[in-house]
Amino acid sequence: MEHLRSPNAIPPRTSSSGQNGLFGTPPKQVLRANVQEGDWISNRKQSLSSPNSVNPAIPACPAPDPSKYQKSDLAFYGRSSWSPQKELILVGPYEYLIAQPGKDIRSQLIAAFNEWLEVPPESLEIITKVVGMLHTASLLVDDVEDSSVLRRGLPVAHSIFGTAQTINSANYVYFLALQELGKLKNPKAINIYTEELLNLHRGQGMDLFWRDTLTCPSEDDYLEMVGNKTGGLFRLAVKLMQAESKNLKDCVPLVNLMGIIFQISDDYHNISSPVYTSNKGMCEDLTEGKFSFPIIHSIRARPENMQLLNILKQKTEDEQVKRYAVTYMESTGSLEYCRKVLTTLMERAKKLVEGLDDGGNKGKAVLKFLDKMAIS
Repeated sequence: MEHLRSPNAIPPRTSSSGQNGLFGTPPKQVLRANVQEGDWISNRKQSLSSPNSVNPAIPACPAPDPSKYQKSDLAFYGRSSWSPQKELILVGPYEYLIAQPGKDIRSQLIAAFNEWLEVPPESLEIITKVVGMLHTASLLVDDVEDSSVLRRGLPVAHSIFGTAQTINSANYVYFLALQELGKLKNPKAINIYTEELLNLHRGQGMDLFWRDTLTCPSEDDYLEMVGNKTGGLFRLAVKLMQAESKNLKDCVPLVNLMGIIFQISDDYHNISSPVYTSNKGMCEDLTEGKFSFPIIHSIRARPENMQLLNILKQKTEDEQVKRYAVTYMESTGSLEYCRKVLTTLMERAKKLVEGLDDGGNKGKAVLKFLDKMAIS
């Protein structure tokens, strides 16, 4: 029994010089009463088998019975064995994020376009729900892929639930949304959903590739990416509405333009807005190493100057470095360029609204939505 010595029998650690403890400090007293070897082992077994040591979250199970495998159908799939408690585990990260109210941009977009399309209320409710689910689920994944720290002023979901559980929750919600879409009973809906989810991932894939390889895209490549990534959910909403509407207006060209306006405006505010700083952190695009619209313009304005490219490479959190980067972008006229481009795109969008309105008065809601994306 010499090898089963109790914790009291462990000698104090000594250094090579013979001194007790780390850096010669005296050893701490062991806070355990002396016990006999047999008693210690017996007590240890008792504590491991004691009902008080069982995790209260795990219910007591009947004794294992191998004979049950002779007759059981083992149908542990589908809703037959799925409980609300298990569902809560899966959607936990999603529910955490959805409990923090955002700007609800997509619901406002749907309401604005419905002035024209007049979708039946039941269908509109399903479409609004599906788009909201997809948007929230995509944010969960975005925050993981961007190594974000804050979302809507609070810790990101994967900081609370872990990366793996958060990704699984987001993927699960994608399929819950697809299941919800089946309630429309419209064969076009699944094709629209699939097409725009593919576009969304194509856009995100290129955005990540440029960031991870430190490749500055052209403006055209950037606009294509935005059309896929940001415009995807905008288009998904409007296409589903058109599929459920008796109105034959084609709103897709307008919504494509609005997706680009939204993203360039967001890129601009990421660099310059105090509100954005409080919600997501100062100049988060710089910390992520992301090639946003003003950053692309600034790098290409002075291709021989590698300063901004190197700042992106560092993925810095240093606010002084970020302020320097913003000053540099101002010196290349990149923020002014953003403002001019947005003004031009806004004018184009408003002309499209006038064309769709065709002398009516239902385009006001869309114009109001556009005004919210304007920058001063």
